[in-house]
Amino acid sequence: MSANAPIVVHRISASGGRRVTVRDQIMGLAHSDEDLLEFLRQAGLPDAADLLDDPTWIEWVGDRRHEYDPLEIIP
Repeated sequence: MSANAPIVVHRISASGGRRVTVRDQIMGLAHSDEDLLEFLRQAGLPDAADLLDDPTWIEWVGDRRHEYDPLEIIP
C-alpha cells in the first residue's frame, strides 16, 4: 500500500460496500468495481480501469481487493 495514493478504497463495511475517498474527499460507497470506476470518472479520471491495481494511485485498505461483500460469519 502507498500512504501517498490519492485514492483510498476503505475496508468493507459490516453491511457491504467500501467507502471511496479521492484526495480525502468522500466520493461514496462502492458496491462493485463499476461503482468505483464511476466515482473515479466523477473525480476526473475517465479511463481509470488500468489504475485499479496500481498502488501509486489506489490504496486498498484490507486484504481483499475488488471485494465488496462483507465476510460471511459462520456460527
